[in-house]
Amino acid sequence: MNEMDWQCLCWVLSLSQCDLLNSQLNSHLQVTNMNINFRILRFPRLRVSLSRIQTLVGLAAGMLSITGAFVAFFKPAPDKGKLVAIVQDAKTEKAVSDATIEILTPMDVLITTLKPNSSGEAHCWLGEGQYRVRASHPRYLPEVRDVHLISNQNTEVHVQLRTGSSFGNAMRRVIRH
Repeated sequence: MNEMDWQCLCWVLSLSQCDLLNSQLNSHLQVTNMNINFRILRFPRLRVSLSRIQTLVGLAAGMLSITGAFVAFFKPAPDKGKLVAIVQDAKTEKAVSDATIEILTPMDVLITTLKPNSSGEAHCWLGEGQYRVRASHPRYLPEVRDVHLISNQNTEVHVQLRTGSSFGNAMRRVIRH
């Protein structure tokens, strides 16, 4: 049996068998003035305790669980659509950030009330269907838009508020309803 055969055999056998073969081979090779150490060919031993492995597995599982919960929380339901309402002054086209935006059913039942951000935008997730968006502000006349929302799509509604008198405001309400 040559040296290569011994090395291959040592890889296949366990460590204790490898030590035995190593000593037999070295005694055989001492006659020819050669000495080979097969211990360098074995896989290194990891000195990691079981509790440390359990801790790492537990931490990884916890992080995956929390990540999954965040994804599920922030991802909208698949049958919902995003409604984006943008409120601006009709003359200046500047954002009206302190307006009130009401989302209503076609029968004028209030679903939710939104406040726009500094750029005049407000958004919410709603189921597919018909809605009415009403934007109001004390210095402006209220504006109403009918919207059809489609699931898994963004629907943008631009509402431009106009200034007007309180009498005109009251007349407009009477005519609309």
